[in-house]
Amino acid sequence: MSSAAVTNKKGFGATLWDYLTTVDHKKLGVMYLLAGTLFFAIAGFEALLMRIQLMVPNNDFVSAGTFNELLTMHGTTMLFLAATPLLFGFMNAVVPLQIGARDVAFPFLNSLGFWLFFLGALFLHLSFFLGGAPDAGWTNYASLALYSPGHGIDFYVLGLQISGAGTLISGINFIVTIITMRAPGMTFMRMPLFTWTSLITSALITFAFPPLTVGLFLMLVDRMFGANFFDHTMGGNTVIWEHLFWIFGHPEVYILVLPAFGLFSEIIPVFARKRLFGYSSMVFATILIGFLGFMVWAHHMFTTGLGATANAIFAVATMAIAVPTGMKVFNWILTIWGGSVKVTVPMLYALGFIPSFVAGGVTGVMQAAAPLDYQLHDSYFIVAHFHYVIVGGIVTAIFGSMHFYWPIMFNRALSEKLGVWTFWIFFIGFHCTFFIQHFLGLMGMPRRVFTYQANQGWDLFNFISSIGAILMAIGVVLLVINIIISAKSKPLNCRDYWGDGRSLEWAIKTPVPFYNFKQTPLVRGYDPYWLEKHDGNEEGMIYAEPLGDIHMPNNSILPLIMSIGTFVAAFGSLYHPDGKAWAIPVLILGLAITVGAMIVRSVKDDLGFHVHVEEIIATEEQLYGKGGNK
Repeated sequence: MSSAAVTNKKGFGATLWDYLTTVDHKKLGVMYLLAGTLFFAIAGFEALLMRIQLMVPNNDFVSAGTFNELLTMHGTTMLFLAATPLLFGFMNAVVPLQIGARDVAFPFLNSLGFWLFFLGALFLHLSFFLGGAPDAGWTNYASLALYSPGHGIDFYVLGLQISGAGTLISGINFIVTIITMRAPGMTFMRMPLFTWTSLITSALITFAFPPLTVGLFLMLVDRMFGANFFDHTMGGNTVIWEHLFWIFGHPEVYILVLPAFGLFSEIIPVFARKRLFGYSSMVFATILIGFLGFMVWAHHMFTTGLGATANAIFAVATMAIAVPTGMKVFNWILTIWGGSVKVTVPMLYALGFIPSFVAGGVTGVMQAAAPLDYQLHDSYFIVAHFHYVIVGGIVTAIFGSMHFYWPIMFNRALSEKLGVWTFWIFFIGFHCTFFIQHFLGLMGMPRRVFTYQANQGWDLFNFISSIGAILMAIGVVLLVINIIISAKSKPLNCRDYWGDGRSLEWAIKTPVPFYNFKQTPLVRGYDPYWLEKHDGNEEGMIYAEPLGDIHMPNNSILPLIMSIGTFVAAFGSLYHPDGKAWAIPVLILGLAITVGAMIVRSVKDDLGFHVHVEEIIATEEQLYGKGGNK
C-alpha cells in the first residue's frame, strides 16, 4: 500500500501504523523531535536531582552510588539521545525542503537510522530497571568502567553501539542527499547556512563515530570475554580508550554546535529582515571549524602526560578555532546591525545565544592553555564552560528553532506570549545555574562530587546554582505546556508564517504535502524565496519542470524489525557472561531477526510508487482549496 493511501486513512491504528512504517523525512523529523524531547526531559530530571543533592552541604538526598549513575546517565542522555536527535529532527524536517528535494537520498535508511537510535536509547535506559545504570561518567573511562560491578556499563556499551549505528547511517544519508539532490540552480554557494552546517556535521559524524564504535567494541570484549585491551595489569592501556573516546568526543561538540550555528544563521536574517552578512565567509568558517574541531581531541588529555611538544601543538590548534568562530559571531552581529529587527521568540533566543555562547567559547580558549588546564580541568569551572557551550549554544538553538519551524512542521504556531515567559525564566535560570559555577571551580570545588562539607565557601553558590536549575525546569515545563496548547489551536494553512522568510522551505504552503514540491523548483540565487517575492512572484518559486508524475518511496516495516532484532540480540550478549542458558539462543534469535529482515529487503523488489498528475491536483485542492498550492 502506498504512503499516500495510508496517509489518507483515518483512525489511531492507521496513524500508528503510518508512523511505524514511514520513510517520509518530515514524519521522521517529528519522531526525532518527540523522542529527543522525551530523553531531554529524562536527562533534565536527572540533573535536577543532582542539583537538589548539591543544594546544601552534607546532603543525603541520594547516595554516592546513585549520584554516579545520575551524572553518567545525564551526560550520556543529553549528548547522545537528546541534543543529537533533536538536531536530526530539524535536519530531517528542513534540509530537503531547503534544497528543493522531495525526500532524502535513502528514505529506507533514514527510517532505519531513527529506529536504531530509539531502540538503542531504550535499551540503555532499561538499565535503571534491570540492576543499575552505568556509573563511570559519560566518558566511561576504562580505568573506572572495567571495574564497575553489575551490568550498567554493559548497557552503556551495547546501547550506544546500537544507537551510534543509527546516527552514522543518518550522517551518511545527509551527505549524499545534500550533494546529489539539490534543485537545479542551487549551487553549493547558494545553499542555506543550515544545509551547509548539516553537511559538515554529517561529514564529522562519518569520521568521528567509527572510533567510538571501535572503542565500544573493545570495551565489550574486555568486559564480557576477558580480553585486556585497556587493563594495565594485563598489558593493556587505559589511555587507548581515552584517545578513541575523545577522537569521537571532541568532534561531537561540533556535531552539536554546527547545526545550532546553522539554525541561528536562518533565524537572524529573517528577523533582522536583512541578508546574512558575509555568507561566503560563514561557509568557509563552517568548513574550517569542522576541520579544526576534528583535529584537537588531545587537548582533553593534557594531564595524561602527552609531553610538551604535543601539548603545544594541540593548544595552538585549539586556540585557532576561535578565529572562524569569531568570524561567525561578528557576521551575526553585523547582520543585526542596521537591520529592521523584529524581536520575536526565536529572535530572543538568538539574541540570548550570542553572549552566552561567546562566554562559553572564551572559557574554552582559556582551557587551551595547558598550564591553566592542569589547574582547572577537573573542577566546576569545566562544568560551567561546557554547559555554557551546550546549553547557551545548542539548547537555545533548539528552543528558538522549535518556535521558528513549528508552523512548517505542524501547521500550527507556538504561543508568543508563553514563549517569552519560557525564554526569560529559562535564560535567567541558566545563568544562575552555571555562571556561578565558574567561581566554584576557581575556589577549588571538584566536579563529580556528590556532597561537600559546610563552611568551605561553596554553600551559597551551590544553593543559587540549584535555584537556577529549578528555574530552568520551570521554563521547560512552560515550553511543554505551550506545545500542548498549540496542538489544540487552529491550523495555519499559510505560506511564510513569519512574513520575512528567505529560503525555499518558506515558499511551501502548510501543511506540506508528502511529496514536498509538486514541481521541482528552479533556484536563481541565494535566498531564492526572497528573490522571487521581490520579483512579484506570489507563489515564491519558479519551476524547473512542467507538472508531471512524481516518484515516491513505499513505506516499510523492515527498518523497525531490523532494529528490534539488534535490541533482542543485545540482551543475549549482555547476559551471556552470567551463564544464563537462554542468553545464546536469544542472541541468535535477535541476529536471525535482523539478518532475515535484511534478506527480505534484498530479494524483494521495492520500486516505490508514482503519484500521478490527477492525484497531485486532487491533493493540492484537498489541502489548499481549489486552484492548488498558490
